[in-house]
Amino acid sequence: MSYNKCIYSDRLLTSITVRIPDEMKRDIELLKIEVSEVTRTALENEVKRVKRERAKEAASSLSNLLSAITDDEIKRAVRESRDER
Repeated sequence: MSYNKCIYSDRLLTSITVRIPDEMKRDIELLKIEVSEVTRTALENEVKRVKRERAKEAASSLSNLLSAITDDEIKRAVRESRDER
């Protein structure tokens, strides 16, 4: 896959080159598929999916860390914070 950059409407855009089988290329042309739009949408969806998955993993890790803190420890920390004011 190769990348090229250009500026369009004050936005920096990158073009991507992908190698596909000849048969797929013929089908794309025959079916008049908008490759740029399909590719852009698929990549946007995949980026969102991966970000969501990583956020879930981070939340799970944080939940595991926080579950190790007792209610008494939280109350004590809140009291200490209030007393410092």
